[in-house]
Amino acid sequence: MAELSVHGVTVKFPFPPYDCQRDYISRVIECLQQKKNGVLESPTGTGKTLCLLCATLAWREHFRDTISARKISERLQGANMFPETPLASWGTAATDGDSATYYTDIPKIIYASRTHSQLAQVINELKNTAYRPKVCVLGSREQLCINPEVMRQESNHVKVHMCRAKVSTRSCTFYNNVEEKSTDRDLVNSILDVEDLVKYGTKQRVCPYYLSRSLKQQADLIFMPYNYLLDPKSRRAHNIELSKAVVIFDEAHNVERTCEESTSFDLTPYDVASAITAVDRLLAEQAKEVSRMDTTSESFSADSLGSGLKIDISTIAKVKQILLDLEAAIDSYDVPSDRGVTKPGIFIYELLERAHLNYSTKTPVCEALEQISGYLAGQQGVFLNTTGLQKLADIIQLVFCGEPAEKDRTLLMQANTAHFKVHIHRDQVSKKKSADPWASSAPKKQGNILSYWCFSPGFSMQELANQGVRCIILTSGTLSPLSSFTSEMRIDFPIRLENDHVIQRDQIFVSVIQCGPDEVRLTSAFDRRFLPENMASLGSTVANLSRVVPYGLLVFFPSFPLMEKTLEFWRDKGQADRIEKVKPMFVEPKGKGTFNEVIEGYYSKVNDPVSKGGSFFAVCRGKASEGLDFADSYGRGVIITGLPFPPKMDPRVVLKMQFLDEMCRKKTPGVKYLTGQEWYRQQAFRAVNQAVGRVIRHKEDYGAIFLCDERFKGSSAIAQLPKWVRPYVRTYTAFGNVVRDVSQFFRVAQKMRPPVERKPPVQSAAPVCSSDCGLGTSTQSQRTHSTDTQKAKAVDTHIPSLKRRRLEDKPGANGLAKICLKYESGGQESHRRPATLLDALEQQRSPGAEEEAWANGGKVSRLSTLSLQYDKRIEEELRGGKRKIKLVQEQKSSVCDGLSEEGKADRAKAFLAEMKRSLSQVNFERMVLALQRYKKTDQLDTLLTEITALAEDANTHGLLRGFYQFVRPHHKKRFDEQCRELTGHGCGFKADHSLTKENKKTLIQQGESQECPAPSSSCTLLDTQQLNHGGTHLSTDTCATPVSTSCSQLSTQLLNLGQGHLTASSAPKTEVHAVFLADVKKALGPEKSAQLFQAIRSYKLSDNYEQLISTVVSLLTERDEHFHLLRRFGMFIRSHHKTQYTQLLESLIGPGSAPGSAHANVSDDMEASTINASPAEKKQSKISTFFPNSQRKY
Repeated sequence: MAELSVHGVTVKFPFPPYDCQRDYISRVIECLQQKKNGVLESPTGTGKTLCLLCATLAWREHFRDTISARKISERLQGANMFPETPLASWGTAATDGDSATYYTDIPKIIYASRTHSQLAQVINELKNTAYRPKVCVLGSREQLCINPEVMRQESNHVKVHMCRAKVSTRSCTFYNNVEEKSTDRDLVNSILDVEDLVKYGTKQRVCPYYLSRSLKQQADLIFMPYNYLLDPKSRRAHNIELSKAVVIFDEAHNVERTCEESTSFDLTPYDVASAITAVDRLLAEQAKEVSRMDTTSESFSADSLGSGLKIDISTIAKVKQILLDLEAAIDSYDVPSDRGVTKPGIFIYELLERAHLNYSTKTPVCEALEQISGYLAGQQGVFLNTTGLQKLADIIQLVFCGEPAEKDRTLLMQANTAHFKVHIHRDQVSKKKSADPWASSAPKKQGNILSYWCFSPGFSMQELANQGVRCIILTSGTLSPLSSFTSEMRIDFPIRLENDHVIQRDQIFVSVIQCGPDEVRLTSAFDRRFLPENMASLGSTVANLSRVVPYGLLVFFPSFPLMEKTLEFWRDKGQADRIEKVKPMFVEPKGKGTFNEVIEGYYSKVNDPVSKGGSFFAVCRGKASEGLDFADSYGRGVIITGLPFPPKMDPRVVLKMQFLDEMCRKKTPGVKYLTGQEWYRQQAFRAVNQAVGRVIRHKEDYGAIFLCDERFKGSSAIAQLPKWVRPYVRTYTAFGNVVRDVSQFFRVAQKMRPPVERKPPVQSAAPVCSSDCGLGTSTQSQRTHSTDTQKAKAVDTHIPSLKRRRLEDKPGANGLAKICLKYESGGQESHRRPATLLDALEQQRSPGAEEEAWANGGKVSRLSTLSLQYDKRIEEELRGGKRKIKLVQEQKSSVCDGLSEEGKADRAKAFLAEMKRSLSQVNFERMVLALQRYKKTDQLDTLLTEITALAEDANTHGLLRGFYQFVRPHHKKRFDEQCRELTGHGCGFKADHSLTKENKKTLIQQGESQECPAPSSSCTLLDTQQLNHGGTHLSTDTCATPVSTSCSQLSTQLLNLGQGHLTASSAPKTEVHAVFLADVKKALGPEKSAQLFQAIRSYKLSDNYEQLISTVVSLLTERDEHFHLLRRFGMFIRSHHKTQYTQLLESLIGPGSAPGSAHANVSDDMEASTINASPAEKKQSKISTFFPNSQRKY
């Protein structure tokens, strides 16, 4: 434990502080001692929460010690107890030199953050300090109530009134124990968050809600969400005393919005209508009660009406009339459907006056509304929505705040509404009606919405300062620029700090990427964000960066709609599959329900030693961008896909910008406002800065930031980034340079800070996070890695546009999840995993191991279509890997076969997916059944009978021909003829298609058994005219001994069609280059090929490796199938650059991708190129395997 003295205060810190932490602690103590407000920015990861807690608690102890010193001095009547230590040195400055200071004057510290989950993290930090103050955390009934009867209620408003009723009648056993338990020494001295408090209350059968209110009275440090402070209604409800208190707002970048929202409201037609319905119900009930009393001649009084209702029927009738008049006043305005009517803020008084609501009537009306709400909420078995009544009561208290004298009312009304606008607009979409469980009880009429919007956070801040607080401290990692932030708060902040980070230059990489690998400029501008070329380029960019960023990669989008649309496009174009293969994709859900599963699955995948990490897709301003800890391997890279500007056509945004422009034109002395455009930009960059802060979480962390929008390149944009980021920003015009530099960055960073060995997670693999995320203190049951991941990776579940039918819903669908493509071998049926496509389809019908595997919670339905194949492969590896049959006699043949089978698997999956999209469920199942029967019976006629229906529509002719891949070899010719007859086009039948695998293997073995010096017999088995339509694979000089005359049967003219691949001697190196360049031209097309050829020529002349690599990486990493070209390109790299190129290949493709040197030998190149070669090229490439390695010459 380190101790440091700052401004006379001794601060105990858990470890020796960094310089930036010393600066931060110093500024905090300045604020506390001088009673001045402060705004302090310190990057995420610099320990600002720990500094804040230690500094404030140390100062508070110092304050208390000073009071003790004074009291001792008074008792000694001026004599010094310690002559060498005069009283002045005890820190009288802490008490501001007041002569009469008591222990009750020691300020309470109110620590506010945005959410309880963030507060839970702060409380965990407090436990790591040497300080043990009395602590209390405030929460709502919804979070803290444990009474089963109250918690069963749907409406939060009903819960509140039921709770109050039980408390007033002392019928809640949990509340009755509060007084006894609130003095429990162990409880008072414990540091508990909301979750701990609920556990304690449940165990001790005491109400956590009222227990926290009781603890608040004696607490030194009070935690609460900051809307409890800023919302006057919440402040009153929780009885928060602010006089002389120190108020701290952590994560204060959200304070501005919370200030405005806490003093704004939207009164919908549904709110008014539901209030009228509730009052009508009560009015009818009370009329019956009056009638019954009259007939029985009972004495009538207000107190006898109902149970607990203290108002008479005439007052209820008046409330109804007020509601009807208010509804008529709001609907009297004829507003255009596309825009509303905007009035100055003071107009709200004029509008409410038409409903007889003013300063004179506000008190009796509010009391009547509270009485009616409480009475209706407390009725057993009556379900009425009283939210509208409560909302109206809150509106009255907000608008008619204060108790001014008659002569001062006008001035107060003008001051209260100076920063407000009244906006009346049509209720276009009644979303609340469909979402509210009480909607059926209210009339469904369309009307106008009355909005009263605050446009200055300073209104709430001034009100807070007027409560007599000692000082207000605002702190966050993203407050820049401080001048504009403080100008809107309308209170003075004399103490400011923009802290540096604790990291070094080699720990951060920041790049502005202006264009993707295809050289399409990247932007999320409104007019380009949904262009196919823009989304495709962004997809290629993310896919390529996912290869070079190790472990966890975070990708932030400006909004949910943009993320959904982009992911849907990537899925359709196959780019999502590219990302999925490298880093399985996890997507932030809109709601809170499944967020825990998703984030746990992401952490689990990153922790898994057999995976390459994971990618987490989220939105700026979302849950993942704030409060979650992505330290170390959980967040090695952050990609920002665009600037998250607020929706510019939103009425509230438009009015906010207009309001700020008006304030600027007024030029109020001493107050500086942002312009509307400046504010609009600031909102976007503040959200970006918060997301960027996820990447560096502590001193030893490192990571990369990628700003994938060309609008980040300007100096004005860079100036909006956090201070600690700005010095490291590099702008790139060529994508290849980004890949080169970031590869080098991670290579160096990993050498200097070796990664910790990853182990398979046994429990939830979460870093420090919020209790909301399910990653807090609660112990979770042991689970395997795959279960966590499979639960979480529900991309389709979280994105509506990606939703698909559940795999288990239809009996014909399960097999698609486990297709194995070794179909042509026929073979016997096995009880193991299906060996063929038709085996897999057949096994869908019977319950098997797959259903057993997902027994816990029906996880099949939660699997993303993108992650299914990946997770199955991981499971198989964990069980010991796939079982593969290897041909010991000839390993190279099995390699080629494996590549071929992989290609067949991809084609078959694509075909089945296309068929499922194109056909109805019934027809799709018919086709699946037809394939099953064909597999069992081997009767082609039966199959043709079913599938010839596809020939009736020209749109499904392609599907009919697609069945060719599933037809057995001895039926292929006939099937081809049938397709030609039905559709006019064949299936591309060739004679060798009729050969079984065994026949093909026999031919290969026969060919290899006839080695030189008598190669002629093997040559006669080969159709050389077909085999040599590609690369430089054959040379007549392939034998160690002279070629026999029989070998002259090979026609070099035929073997060398069009390419000149064979000569009487070894193929020269230039021809190898020519073959490669021909392959490049075929893969990239003429335009991009020309760019590559020009880059090669320039490299030859200038030896500029950087320029060459920039072009090469951009062109050859756009698609996965081009990576073998990148590997083969090594032949053009000069010897002094080969090490660099080898490292680049390893970063992009993985270790071992560059054999020996950056330019692989040609045989390796040919094997790599086999993956995506055409059928003719695949056949020719296999000819190299007919000769021993020692005999191959090029």
